[in-house]
Amino acid sequence: MRTVPKQTAMAIKSYHNQAQLLVKSYLFADPFIPYTSILGGILACKVAYDLTQLISSFYSKTYPGLTKIQRVEWNNRGISTVHAVFISVLSLYFVFGSNLFSDELAGLFVFRSSPLSTFGLGVSVGYFLSDLGMILWLYPSLGGIEYVIHHTLSGIAVAYSMFTGEAQLYTYMVLISEVTTPEINIRWYLDTAGMKRSTAYLINGVVIFLAWLIARVLLFGYMFYHVYLHYTQVIKMHVFGYMLVFGVPSVLAIMNLMWFGKIIKGVVKVLTKRQ
Repeated sequence: MRTVPKQTAMAIKSYHNQAQLLVKSYLFADPFIPYTSILGGILACKVAYDLTQLISSFYSKTYPGLTKIQRVEWNNRGISTVHAVFISVLSLYFVFGSNLFSDELAGLFVFRSSPLSTFGLGVSVGYFLSDLGMILWLYPSLGGIEYVIHHTLSGIAVAYSMFTGEAQLYTYMVLISEVTTPEINIRWYLDTAGMKRSTAYLINGVVIFLAWLIARVLLFGYMFYHVYLHYTQVIKMHVFGYMLVFGVPSVLAIMNLMWFGKIIKGVVKVLTKRQ
């Protein structure tokens, strides 16, 4: 059995230590986290797109028969699903599981952040940039003006919170709404696969209704109530951040209610046909 020469082992160890130092000192150093996380988010989108394309080519009977633009949308929805799972888990952790933004800690929570909370927001900025780029490049095939408005406002608000460290709690509250994205994508996949009349499609529709009601209607109401209770802290934010806390969620809430109305009509229509 061959043994690794002592000099080689020492060289490998030295290289490993230097690599760790590079990562800690530069890639994940606090000043660089916003930039490395955005880049990481963009690269993750590319990986998710390619993996969706690869896996679907081998295991989906529907995928080979799709048109070119349908395949692009199929792969694009793979990206949004991966991002939604990642940011939903992280958002639920920071809003309900972590004490980072707890009132019991000293200082104003609207100015609190951590390397992990900043990193998570940066990944989301990378996603919004990538997805918005695809939407604009293939406009309006992947979505109309409402998606452009949604992604632009969300991207600006998340980026501001990431770079300044302001109102990260409220940013994560809004990002919990991404929990509805996988269900929306599943609905599209089932429809594209010709399974619109299946039980799975019906169950998914009910799940969309419940998830949307909780994450995009009730939770937004809770967020505005939370802002009201902690207005003495919110008013101390920079004027641009103050405007974002009220403006962006308000616009998104209106859009969510409009989409929710369509969801209710769709559920009623499907249930009526079933009866």
